[in-house]
Amino acid sequence: MKKEYVFSKSHEWVKFSNGTTAKVGISDYAQGQLGDLVFINLPEVGDELVAGEEFADVESVKAVSSVYSPVTGTVKAVNEELLDHPELVNSDAADAWFVEVEDIRDQVELLSEEDYKAQLS
Repeated sequence: MKKEYVFSKSHEWVKFSNGTTAKVGISDYAQGQLGDLVFINLPEVGDELVAGEEFADVESVKAVSSVYSPVTGTVKAVNEELLDHPELVNSDAADAWFVEVEDIRDQVELLSEEDYKAQLS
């Protein structure tokens, strides 16, 4: 992962483009634990996300898992490509963003990549 990524304890990454807009996805660790993704359910543009609450779910060959929003804000864009190709998350979790969120007003505790990796072990 690159330095501009920060992580939630629930395994989502956040990449801020400015102070109030960011893309959100799941960490490489999370996709590795899930296994091969076969379906992703994403919110709609305009939906409100609340930090710490579920905003999407992913289905793998193993199970269905919830994805939690690390930020509070409005969905500006959804990565439509993932709806048809959820396996893109498995091939490059850092590039496979789920949503872009704007008007960010709150966030869960976010960790640097080093701190995130430390909490995994």
